[in-house]
Amino acid sequence: MARPTSATIHIDALRHNLARVRALAPRSKVMAVVKADGYGHGLERVTRALAGADAFGVAAFADAERIRSAGLSNRIVLLSGLDDPADLPLLRGLDVDVVVHHDSQLALLEADTAHTPLRVWLKIDTGMHRLGFPPARAAELRARLLALPQVREVVLMSHFASSDDFHGAQTPAQIAAFDAADGMPGEACSLANSAAILGWPNAHRDWVRAGGALYGLSVVAGKTGADFGLKPAMTLATRLVAINRVRRGEPIGYSATWTCPEDMDIGVAAIGYGDGYPRSVPSGTPAILRRAQGGDVRVPIVGRVSMDLLTLDLRNAPDARVGDPVVLWGPQLPAEEVAAAAGTIAYELTCSITRRVRFFEA
Repeated sequence: MARPTSATIHIDALRHNLARVRALAPRSKVMAVVKADGYGHGLERVTRALAGADAFGVAAFADAERIRSAGLSNRIVLLSGLDDPADLPLLRGLDVDVVVHHDSQLALLEADTAHTPLRVWLKIDTGMHRLGFPPARAAELRARLLALPQVREVVLMSHFASSDDFHGAQTPAQIAAFDAADGMPGEACSLANSAAILGWPNAHRDWVRAGGALYGLSVVAGKTGADFGLKPAMTLATRLVAINRVRRGEPIGYSATWTCPEDMDIGVAAIGYGDGYPRSVPSGTPAILRRAQGGDVRVPIVGRVSMDLLTLDLRNAPDARVGDPVVLWGPQLPAEEVAAAAGTIAYELTCSITRRVRFFEA
């Protein structure tokens, strides 16, 4: 019998979130970032739902191939850039834009002799210090690219390091560095990631690159996607497979990290880190029990999450029954809340769902 663990993807939520991004950045085109299998939601279903986006951002050629195989003709941007001369015919064959962030990539383009020109996104490092050219080289590099017959368009781009901090100094400094480097008016540019779409409207420019926001997720401390008018696109759920009466003073789970304070019912749910639920969550992290009678109630996880199972304190649900659904995150329990308990961000949670979880659309 199949495990009862499932991830339900809410197609209308994805479309709502794209519309919300457009409302927040009405003068910008929207690149829907769908890397990491659509942030764990499934690349094909996400791109079909978001077919109204102006472009898709991917991290690998394989993602571009899957999008084209799904019958979608949207513009695609390979965010990681090219690594080898053999990448160039693949880019042309799939009609994919390419990011250039290093001199080695520029050399590959300059050595290219093919006649079909590419669209290039020139990445400038304004303070992330991960990938990109120094701002002082922006004008030189863009001029070199535009002089190549192999290039038909250049979009200037950068990436924010701290745009989730709406009151911090780093994002304004990065915007200023970008503006100082943008010395060739008329060329398109792109700065804003999801957090900047939500909190830095002066960074929206010609293109915004929406990632987590499209899936209803926030990385802003203390805020959920719903706080910004977004809808969660995933519900992760399972069922109770056992209810055990455990006596006061008895420990629960591996390493005996939690002890029953009284005689009580402990529920066992069929989900664990083997499904992608984070092992790092502490006792007290909430789940939602959907009782056959009596409605939904929050119940805390107790003890350590194991590979296949986790345990729940059912004192708030004395009428719980084996087979009752258990929701680990979704519209009534934000993934951001679980992520905060786990010491991470909601993006990591959805990207970590494993292949043994069954996916459904709603």
